[in-house]
Amino acid sequence: MKDARQKITAAYELAKERFAEIGVDTESALRTLNEIPISIQCWQGDDVRGFENPNGDLTGGIQTTGNYPGRARSAGELRADLEVAFAQIPGTKRLNLHAIYLESATPIERDAIEPKHFENWVKWAKAEHLGLDFNPTCFSHPLSERATLSHPDAAVRKFWIDHCIASRKISEYFGEELGTPAVMNIWIPDGDKDSPADRMAPRKRLMAALDEIVSAPLGKHHKVAVEGKLFGIGTEAYTAGSNDFYLAYAATRKTLLCLDAGHFHPTENVADKISTALCFLDEILLHVSRPVRWDSDHVVLLDDATIAIAQEIVRTGSLDRINIGLDFFDASINRLAAWIIGARNMRKALLLALLEPAAKQLEAEKRFDGAARMAIFEEQKSMPWSAVWDYYCASQNVPVGIEWLDTVQAYEKKILGTREAK
Repeated sequence: MKDARQKITAAYELAKERFAEIGVDTESALRTLNEIPISIQCWQGDDVRGFENPNGDLTGGIQTTGNYPGRARSAGELRADLEVAFAQIPGTKRLNLHAIYLESATPIERDAIEPKHFENWVKWAKAEHLGLDFNPTCFSHPLSERATLSHPDAAVRKFWIDHCIASRKISEYFGEELGTPAVMNIWIPDGDKDSPADRMAPRKRLMAALDEIVSAPLGKHHKVAVEGKLFGIGTEAYTAGSNDFYLAYAATRKTLLCLDAGHFHPTENVADKISTALCFLDEILLHVSRPVRWDSDHVVLLDDATIAIAQEIVRTGSLDRINIGLDFFDASINRLAAWIIGARNMRKALLLALLEPAAKQLEAEKRFDGAARMAIFEEQKSMPWSAVWDYYCASQNVPVGIEWLDTVQAYEKKILGTREAK
């Protein structure tokens, strides 16, 4: 072990020299990297079932595929799984909860949820030194089958408005208790499978409902975000809450805009939307995911799309204005491995961005030297960034390379493999 650590340090020292030659301070990059919080989604661990009705089917434009054994069946199991996964992931972390992850001895309707139903999560977060984020759950419910905040029935709309206001109170509770503002993100599945006759009325109802939600007088320990979507299962032709709608809403109501990497046409460049949104908004929320032909929420890879998102975060100089979250759920593989791979890849992408010779890139661009700019971009791809990553992991006492897989496989054999689906 000592010999391996010495090799990692030696490789890092050589890489540090190489990066210094192009004006990059690796020590500064690692300090910044370690402080960037990544909000990791709880729903990867149990296939978005939650604990309100753990055996309920998913509805409203979302679907989890696969039946790999070992999903969490209770909040206690989910927290235990998260602890194992988080120990393999370096850097500052947060946990993103949905409302259906409440804990109650008796059934609670969604418009009646309270902070007390999440007290165990807060106690756990304090012990683990984590921040918490939150989401109202506007799907997988009898009243979400047709629509939620844009529903033509005022009584149904009120139910979902009250649910979102209750969720704001819980989000505020998280921020107060943990000393870090919670981001509460609103996503609804409202839309139409085929072309609607009236696209305007649902959006006007949605706007009025959101106004009622965000105007509820609460403290300043949480932030509200709104998340658009191009299409989903059963809403292929129309979504009331499109990205255009929510960009305008966020800009006029001073909320955050959530850009989900899976909620756009496959040919759209999500990274390019970041600088556009920041021109008009104080802050944005990112849901980093990997769509494969549609919004299928695959595990995040270190691919071009993820790297481009990280580059735009860093290049805009907006680390303090961008809230980074993950959003994927894959039930076809070990769920802890999915968390670890996705979160480590997001941080790897951020490291790559932080190791760019920004000054040289900008100098070339300012003098309209496209060849030099291209050469710098391309040469960066072969710089020894992986030696910096290995050193970072070792310095944070998390596994280097794929060593974490041994821990996950042992946990699967001892714990996950003993769980029977229910």
